[in-house]
Amino acid sequence: MLSISKRGLDMPASPIRKLVPFAEAAKKKGVHVYHLNIGQPDIETPKACLDAVRNAHFNVLEYSHSAGNESYRKKLTEYYAKNNIQVSPNEIIVTTGGSEAILFGFMACLDAGDEVIIPEPFYANYNGFAIQSDVKVVPIGSKIKTGFSLPPIEDFEKAITAKTKAIVVCNPNNPTGYLYSATEMETLMQIVIKHNLFLFADEAYREFCYEGKHTSAMHLKGAEQHVVLMDTISKRYSACGGRIGAFVTKNKQVLDTAMKFAQARLSPPYYAQVLGEAAVDLPDDYFDVTKKEYKLRRDTIVKRLNNIPGVFCPNPGGAFYAMARLPIDDSDKFCQWLLESFSHNGATIMLAPATGFYSTKGLGINEVRLAYVLNAEAINQAMDCLEAALKVYPGRC
Repeated sequence: MLSISKRGLDMPASPIRKLVPFAEAAKKKGVHVYHLNIGQPDIETPKACLDAVRNAHFNVLEYSHSAGNESYRKKLTEYYAKNNIQVSPNEIIVTTGGSEAILFGFMACLDAGDEVIIPEPFYANYNGFAIQSDVKVVPIGSKIKTGFSLPPIEDFEKAITAKTKAIVVCNPNNPTGYLYSATEMETLMQIVIKHNLFLFADEAYREFCYEGKHTSAMHLKGAEQHVVLMDTISKRYSACGGRIGAFVTKNKQVLDTAMKFAQARLSPPYYAQVLGEAAVDLPDDYFDVTKKEYKLRRDTIVKRLNNIPGVFCPNPGGAFYAMARLPIDDSDKFCQWLLESFSHNGATIMLAPATGFYSTKGLGINEVRLAYVLNAEAINQAMDCLEAALKVYPGRC
């Protein structure tokens, strides 16, 4: 009998997407679904970026360089310079989304059986990338009561073994929205230098910081050879379907190794590089408008959540996600029940169960992640649904 690989069996289903069939079934029944499960912004992709793609002229849609078009990599250096990150085009590999950048980091820097430490909860696909790379995720817990701040340095020290090769940090964080401070980033720098580890920094939400300033891992003086920056245009310019990211490091050996993986997949998407290149020339105040809108949405959803009896949601400092603790028995069951068995005024809400954002079994059982990617009016209507649902959910605690 044919069998499936252990890797395939171990690969986790996405907590963000696994309930899609239930959402589709609800819609077929005429129920409106408020999608707060996935970080798909409703902000329009900038017209200048779309026009650049529409007006691109060439006779042959060729492969780009495996590292990405040189013109785009040069433009990216301008973008990074605006964020006080000084890199050259030869220190950048353009990737197929931020996902490929993370996978390149795991594949280039870790051997099978090596360990990577990640504060949890964390972006669910890190688990999947680790399984694909045959490396082990070692989670250390951050707590909802502290807003998911960086765990104490002692927790990192206890988790480090001879097999530990890297630490991953997402700043601002997905799924918690926590914005790591300069002091916390300095703590991470001390750890990676002391133990000779890589620091993989996922900075997909760099622009969306609401209180406090973003500290990039690339700002850490003395850690240049340890840092690998993973980046993407997906959320920055509301261009998730473009699938364009970046792998950035000053460690030439790491870059040369990642380049071999880049060559194996040939090249990143051409049209989206055109889009990304145009995005660098957007007005400097472009993010002021989008950040103001996301802050309004954050303030709306956090206030509404904390006004529901039995619900607690810390105030996220960045990104566009919030983690909330609900008075429920099982977040996976609850999120499915919302789509299968509940509606309020002809509508329901789709959430991401938090269990998929933890590596430790049993955690996140009464937590959900909410992506505030809808406008404030829609968020208020979605919160009406959630408040009504919690009053009648059979597994309410």
